[in-house]
Amino acid sequence: MMKKFWQIIYNIFFIPLLYVILIFISLFKKKVRIGIAGRKRIFEDLILNRLTLDLTKKIIWFHSSSLGEFEQAKPIIEKLKKEANVNIVVSFFSPSGYENSKKYPYADVITYLPFDSRWRAKRFIEVVSPNLVVFMRYDIWPNHIWSLKKKKIPCLLVDATMKKNSPRKLPLVRSFHKYLFEDFTKILTISEEDAKGFKSFKCKNVQIKVVGDTRFDRVYNRSLASRNTKIINQEILKDKKVLVAGSTWQQDEDVLIPVFLKLLKYDKNAMMIIAPHEPTIMHLEKLEQEFAGAAPSIRLSHINNYSNQQIIIVDSIGILSILYNYASVAFIGGSFKINVHNVLEAAVYGVPVLFGPKINNSQE
Repeated sequence: MMKKFWQIIYNIFFIPLLYVILIFISLFKKKVRIGIAGRKRIFEDLILNRLTLDLTKKIIWFHSSSLGEFEQAKPIIEKLKKEANVNIVVSFFSPSGYENSKKYPYADVITYLPFDSRWRAKRFIEVVSPNLVVFMRYDIWPNHIWSLKKKKIPCLLVDATMKKNSPRKLPLVRSFHKYLFEDFTKILTISEEDAKGFKSFKCKNVQIKVVGDTRFDRVYNRSLASRNTKIINQEILKDKKVLVAGSTWQQDEDVLIPVFLKLLKYDKNAMMIIAPHEPTIMHLEKLEQEFAGAAPSIRLSHINNYSNQQIIIVDSIGILSILYNYASVAFIGGSFKINVHNVLEAAVYGVPVLFGPKINNSQE
């Protein structure tokens, strides 16, 4: 009875409100506009792409919110492709995940996840027709979960976390999530503490298993590959003390840049490689203006024209884990904004890792 109540509330009130909010935000945010536009032909493209699959193989569908969560899915996907005869379908909510993963070689179909209305979720699942579904970490969409349950398709939540102060534990929100979590076949958590967190939602013991965090597997494997990948000529970095600042936001840069410019007055061999989380043209130009007159800078895409600049501004994404290999010390962004980004990517190289005060989201 309560489950039906929450389904009605979600579909009558929350979904229409969320849709209006997204449309409004899209007026100001290009990223949201790209996500909306990318979903216009989602079912037509999905039907055509599914025709390319070998239907004698089982279909496993992985969903990730964005690029970071997808990195956690990759060790599982690549292991499956090597050891099992399966088709892999990958979906994303965020444009950054979708746009930067379209050429991922281990996926047979890559698509956006449709907006979580009841009919879109039902149609998406009918078209994909998966034998197993894996949701990574936290990006779970109720109508998709409920449709999978109705069709009796096994559904896993992997790398699941449940912090003590999670908003999902607020009274009304807790009741909603209780009836959502019960529809997962398995919830695979990264720690015993997280397992206890899910059990507080009355999840059955048979549902929950502690398996660890696939991020450790991913960053370790990437670090091995990164050591043989050369993005910056070693002559440029020779005798330099390199600070790699990764996934930075304006709030991080407001603290970090003045400190680094002061450091340059005492050590001319200091160098900064700064990789903004969103390297938009506006953000890159703002960084160049902040360094102008204080320290020479160059964009990574122009590195072949390097002439003793002390700042390298990274104007592309997807290479940060390689850049940390050049670090004498690393700074992890997001930690002066809301939540610190992935510290493991830098820590795997054995370098000192710095961050700001906003770290409650990171167990590491």
